[in-house]
Amino acid sequence: MPSSLVDGNSLLAVDVGASSTRAVLFDVVEGEYRFIASGIAPSTAEAPIKDVSEGARNAIVNLQSVLGKKLLDSARGLITPSQANGSGVDALVVTLSAGATIKTVIVGLLKDVSLESARRLTSSTYTRVVDTIALNDTRKAEQKIDSILRLRPDLVVITGGTDGGASLSVQKMLEPIGLASFLLPEEKRPSVLFAGNQKLEDEVKSLVGSLSSSMHFSPNVRPSLETEDLDPAERELAHIFVNIRKRQIKGVDQLNLWSGGHILPTAYATGRMVRYLTRAYNDSSILSVDIGASAASISAGFKGTSTLNVFPQYGLGENLAHLLKYTTLEDILRWSWLDISKGVLSDYLYQKSLYPATIAATKEDLAVSQAITRQALHLAMQNARRDFPRNIAQIKKNLTPGFSYIFMGGGALSDASRPSQSLLLLLDSIQPVGVSTVILDQNNLLPLLGAAASRNNILPVQVMESGAFMIIGTTIAPVVTASYGTPIMRAILTYENGTESRVELKYGSLETLPLASGEEGRLNVQLLKGADIGYGPGKSPKQGISITGGALGVVLDGRGRPFNLPTDAVRRRELIKKWSWTLGGE
Repeated sequence: MPSSLVDGNSLLAVDVGASSTRAVLFDVVEGEYRFIASGIAPSTAEAPIKDVSEGARNAIVNLQSVLGKKLLDSARGLITPSQANGSGVDALVVTLSAGATIKTVIVGLLKDVSLESARRLTSSTYTRVVDTIALNDTRKAEQKIDSILRLRPDLVVITGGTDGGASLSVQKMLEPIGLASFLLPEEKRPSVLFAGNQKLEDEVKSLVGSLSSSMHFSPNVRPSLETEDLDPAERELAHIFVNIRKRQIKGVDQLNLWSGGHILPTAYATGRMVRYLTRAYNDSSILSVDIGASAASISAGFKGTSTLNVFPQYGLGENLAHLLKYTTLEDILRWSWLDISKGVLSDYLYQKSLYPATIAATKEDLAVSQAITRQALHLAMQNARRDFPRNIAQIKKNLTPGFSYIFMGGGALSDASRPSQSLLLLLDSIQPVGVSTVILDQNNLLPLLGAAASRNNILPVQVMESGAFMIIGTTIAPVVTASYGTPIMRAILTYENGTESRVELKYGSLETLPLASGEEGRLNVQLLKGADIGYGPGKSPKQGISITGGALGVVLDGRGRPFNLPTDAVRRRELIKKWSWTLGGE
């Protein structure tokens, strides 16, 4: 074992969210890194304090009380490195999601090429595209300038031109950006990221560079028409995000100083871990689903590629007041197991947007909040699917692709009172297909480990293997259409000791088979009515499927994909209650 593991440094990770701030300590225990403890405090990004470093200090103070040792000095400064008396830590990393969405203008040549790449690039962090400038934009130059002056974007992302390709067209599109920036007050000028034809860097600098708050360059996202490479631009965009937050939010610069510059957007840090896990699990397909006050984030890793989508418009904090721009009250209420009126739901949306840190105090509040979460995640997944690899057949059928492992985190999923509630939220909204191992990130460690990797690449590996995450179990979800109550699958689970459990799955129902955490089993299934679990209609491996146990064992979801809720409200609510009861809920 390397000596660095024995003499390893402690690491403090702080996550600054829109409604809460968490401080998490990782340290070496018996020669390996472990998650030690966490402290949480309300976020102080908004009034009356408006200084995120205060929320971080408060979270660290709460962590101190758990640890029984000092991490802050008498002036509430971070003690670093760790001292001989046990106080302090050796390193700090920070993830950040607090703050208003970053208003962004994207500039590109072709709608289906460079502009589409710009859209995917900006969707990797907490942005909102407020205007688009393209080659076929029919507006006059003065109209484009007026639009930029009115919108006052925080960021301009410029793509376009393959390497060695178009140049005059890109230069023409940049002139309104430069003129508008010149007319804006210096402190209101946007940051600019150029990720287009690399031969144009000098022209971009002369047209825009001196007139922006900061100018950034990254390799071309479209080096050729057939090739898209977003990774370098996403890294640069993550740094731009932090720099913008330094200007917008007090205290970010203090956290950046404490961490030595190791501060990342929360969603980007999660995406880093998903890419790592995809490789670590032998190129398995990995999905991470996270929803909290700031945004819904979906990161997916496939063999040789990955995607990251951040949807601030589906966040469960201040953006809730605008959720009805993307859905309806009826579509939200269809997920509720209680008879909730539209007025109650509408009031809840506005109250929650004002006080995002509030928690459900009654069954009615819980039903409303979980219905909103289901619909927000459902919308996020529908949007995220369009960036998944196009050779996946399920996309054409409006289905979620099959994933070997699904990680779920964020306050709405990890704070559910029971694992069964978290799993049902996931199954209803994401509607995964095939065979998946579902893992709950109950301490919301995934983004923190992604940030920690930049300071210690061994720490995330060992924490992931230490049991800090809860395995909910394995889900089996066939793609099938049948009449309600029709048998669609018969399953036999064989345990390590040779005993068996059997179940018949009927269309429209959920069933479970017990398999404790740490246990392995082999599942043999007989598929009926052309049901498909990833091996073809009616087909399954002759040798069976290796199954991993978890808190809920094996969950068989026979509700079809995509499943449709009954139109009759009473029957629908009774079914939702039945599904919850089957998984161990109330």
